[in-house]
Amino acid sequence: MTRNLAVALIIVLAPAAAAAESCPGNLKALGTERVLDVNAKAEPRVGRKQFPGTLPLHDKELVLTFDDGPWPGTTSRVLDALKRECVRATFFLLGRNTAAHPEIARRALAEGHSIGHHSYSHPLLSHMSLARAENDIDRGIAADEFALYGVRRTQPTTPFFRFPGFASNTTLLDRMNERGLVVFGADVWASDWVPMTPDHELHLILSRIEQVRRGIVLFHDTKSQTAQMLPTFLHELKKRGFRIVHIIPSGGLNAR
Repeated sequence: MTRNLAVALIIVLAPAAAAAESCPGNLKALGTERVLDVNAKAEPRVGRKQFPGTLPLHDKELVLTFDDGPWPGTTSRVLDALKRECVRATFFLLGRNTAAHPEIARRALAEGHSIGHHSYSHPLLSHMSLARAENDIDRGIAADEFALYGVRRTQPTTPFFRFPGFASNTTLLDRMNERGLVVFGADVWASDWVPMTPDHELHLILSRIEQVRRGIVLFHDTKSQTAQMLPTFLHELKKRGFRIVHIIPSGGLNAR
């Protein structure tokens, strides 16, 4: 009887022990629940605010994404908060910022985060000719790839892309699909492009997440209010029973 009880306790406690081991020094960490492989054939366009469907997530599962970085100060604070909680996210880099601050982009990659792309100069790509739009997209990807891997190429290691301002059109979307890039929209966002206090942003995004229950969450790691509220936000997700899913491309983060 005693032996059976001991075995039962081991079975029950094993997941908790594994979680603790995965986040040294923080036994109450939110952590990363699981990893989800994503590819353009199965999920070419995701995010219900822009497209009909989203990633195959369960109730209370979230994917955290950050746009427009890397940026001195704020991106580092965001990375610090994620590291403390052993949470892995996806950063959609802006090529001109990556070129200016490659060391921050390399830190995000080294700490296990996925890297997506967000153009070079953040134009509204749907307002441009296809040639000009693709040139800005390719320039951004090349800047990111060079900073991260030392090679300038326009076919990215991680084929994730988000249109600045979600400004796409059928021609551009079809072109991204031809190139094998997954186009990301979002399921919920913090509206952190609007000036507000960190507390206001915290309550806004939590209320929105409670409504949608699952999906892709959009922040901007260039915003000081987001960097400031993120530690409390991650603690609140843990308290409310939400779980983090880390998305990677099929084949892994370093397929090349």
